[in-house]
Amino acid sequence: MTIPASFIQELIARADVVEIVGRYVQLKKAGANFMGLCPFHGEKSPSFSVSPTKQFYHCFGCGVHGNAIGFLMEHAGMGFVEAVHDLAGQYGLQVPEDDASPEERARAAGQRQKQATLSEVLEKAGEAYRKQLRQSPGAIEYLKGRGVSGEIARQFGIGYAPAGWRSLASVFPDYDDPLLAESGLVIVGEADEGGDAKRYDRFRDRVMFPIRNVKGECIGFGGRVLGDEKPKYLNSPETPVFSKGRELYGLYEARAAFRDRGYALVTEGYMDVVALAQLGFPNAVATLGTACTPEHVQKLFRFTESVVFSFDGDSAGRRAARKALDGALAYATDVRSIKFLFLPAEHDPDSFIREFGADAFARFVSEATPLSRFLIEAAREGCELSSAEGRAHMASNARPLWSALPEGALKRQLLSELAALAQLSAQELGELWTPAATPRAPAPAPARAPAPFSEDDWDSRDQWFDEQSRAGPEKKRFKSFRQPPPPRPPPGGRRLPTSRADVAARLVLSNPAEWEALSHELHALLCDLPGDHGQLFAWLDSQAHEHGTQPWAALREGLRGLAFESLAVRVMTGPDGGPVGDAEGEQAADAARELRNVLDYMLDDLLKIQQSEAIAAVGSDPRALERYKALEVRRLELRNRLNSSSNSA
Repeated sequence: MTIPASFIQELIARADVVEIVGRYVQLKKAGANFMGLCPFHGEKSPSFSVSPTKQFYHCFGCGVHGNAIGFLMEHAGMGFVEAVHDLAGQYGLQVPEDDASPEERARAAGQRQKQATLSEVLEKAGEAYRKQLRQSPGAIEYLKGRGVSGEIARQFGIGYAPAGWRSLASVFPDYDDPLLAESGLVIVGEADEGGDAKRYDRFRDRVMFPIRNVKGECIGFGGRVLGDEKPKYLNSPETPVFSKGRELYGLYEARAAFRDRGYALVTEGYMDVVALAQLGFPNAVATLGTACTPEHVQKLFRFTESVVFSFDGDSAGRRAARKALDGALAYATDVRSIKFLFLPAEHDPDSFIREFGADAFARFVSEATPLSRFLIEAAREGCELSSAEGRAHMASNARPLWSALPEGALKRQLLSELAALAQLSAQELGELWTPAATPRAPAPAPARAPAPFSEDDWDSRDQWFDEQSRAGPEKKRFKSFRQPPPPRPPPGGRRLPTSRADVAARLVLSNPAEWEALSHELHALLCDLPGDHGQLFAWLDSQAHEHGTQPWAALREGLRGLAFESLAVRVMTGPDGGPVGDAEGEQAADAARELRNVLDYMLDDLLKIQQSEAIAAVGSDPRALERYKALEVRRLELRNRLNSSSNSA
C-alpha cells in the first residue's frame, strides 16, 4: 500500500517538530530555536538544535538532521510507513492509502486499535508486577545475588509475578476478558464437563522482564524462575503485538548507547543484557529464545553501523553464531562492521567481566572475529583442503554464503580469498559461481546538448559573424560553424564550481514562494533543463499548482522515492552537513536577489545557444540574421542588468 505524497506533505506541515522531539529530548529555548543534548550521540553540552520555523532538527556534533518523520525513524527505529502512521495518530489524522480498498483500510485501522489496546493491557500487568517485586524478598534477593541494583531494575522495569494461579484477577476486574488471553497473560485450558474453560496466569513465581518495542510500549514479557526449575525462561507467545523473530530485548533501553559506544552487542538472554548494563555496557540487547533473524539484523542497523554477536564458545554457541551469520550476510555492506565474539566455554558476559574486568571485556570485543573470517571458517569446516575434493567441497559450502553478500568491495575481496583456498583464480571461481549472461549490445551513448560558450568564445563568434556578413552571399562558409567549440578545462586541474542549475534549485527550494514570482519564460527555462534538474523544477511547478507554497520540510517528504530526490537533498545540504532550510526575512530577500542574478546568467547562456542556432541557419533561413540581432539586443540588456547588479553589490 502506498501513502499519497500530498498527505505526507500535509502531515509535515501540520506537525510540530519541537513538540515531537521534545517528548524524547529536554529542549530549552535559545533564540529562535530550541537546544538540547543530542539523543543520537553522547555529549555533555547541548549541540542539538530544533528549528520551529524550518521544522527541522540538526546536531552540530554528529551531523544528524531531519524533520518530524525522520526523527521518529532515526530515534525510534521505525520504518517510514510506521512513522507516518504514528505521527498521523498523534494529530488525529487518518492515513489514506492509494491502492487500499475500504475493507483493507477498515481492517488496518482495526489492527492498529487492537495493538494499542493490547499494549495497554500489558502495561497494566507490568505495573502490577513491579509493585509485587517490592513485596517479594525472594525475588529481590535473587536480583541482588545477580548484582542488579535498584536503579537498573527500574530502568528495565523489572517486576515479579507471584506464585498464585490467578494473581492477575486482582489486577483486572474481568478475568474472563478475552484480551488477557490474546495478550498472552492468561492461558485458557480445556473446557470441563460444565462447559467452562479453566483460566490461569501464564507467568507464576518468576522475575518478570517487560519486552518493549522501539517506542517504549510493552509488547510482551520474559519470565525467569528464581531457582533451577524448568523451563528456566518463559516468553510471551506470539500475539498481534509481539513476534520473537522481530523483537530484541533491551533495544529500547540501548538505542542511545549504540551511538555512544559505537556498536551493538547481541547476547543470548535477558540477564546478560541487564548485567552488562549494570557493569558499564548499556549497548547490549538479546534475542528472545530464538536464533538471530534477518529482521533482527535489519532493525539493529537502523541504529548503528557496527554489530557484535556474543556467543558461548561451545558447540551450541557455534551453531547459534552460524545462524546469525546467515541472517547478517545480506546486510554486510562495505560501510558496516559485523563481528562474532566467542567467550570461553565456562563464561557468560557477566561472569567474564566480574573475573577479568570491563577493560578486558572491551578488548575482547575489539578483537572479535570479523564476518569475513567467520564466513571462511564456516565454509571450510569439515573440508580437507589438501585434496581437490575437499577444496571443491569448501567452494560448494562458500557459494551460498558469498552469493548472499551485497555487491561491493567486501564481496570481491572474499571472492579472491576463497579462490586462493580453492586453488583457482578469482576470475575462474567467479565464472563458476556466476555464469556469464547472454551478452547484450551496448546502449547508445546519450546525445549531449551543445555546451554554452564562454564570453571569449562569443566575442570571437560575433567578430567572425560580422566578417561573414560583410563578405557577401557566400553561404557555404557558415556550415563549418554549426556546433560551438568544446568547453575549456578548468586551469590547474581545479574542480568545476557548483553549477548554476544547482544554485537555482537550492534558492527555489529554500524560498519556494519565489517560484510564483518568476516569469513563464524562466519557468520554461528551468523545467526544460536536461536530466534531474529539469524533472525537479517540473515537479516543483506541479506542486505549486496543486498545494501552493510549501516549506522545504514538506517538499522533502514529497520527494521520497523520486528519481531526483538525491539532487534536491544534495543542494539543500550545507557545507557543515546540515540542512539549508527555508530562507527568512532579510535572508529571503537576499536569496531572491541571488536567484534573479543566477537566472539572468542562465538566460544569457540560453540566448547564446539560440544565437548559435541562428548562425547555423543563416544559409537556409533568411530571417536568421534578424533573429540573431534581436537575441543580441536581449543579451545586451541582460549584461547591463548583471553589471548593474555587480556594481551595487
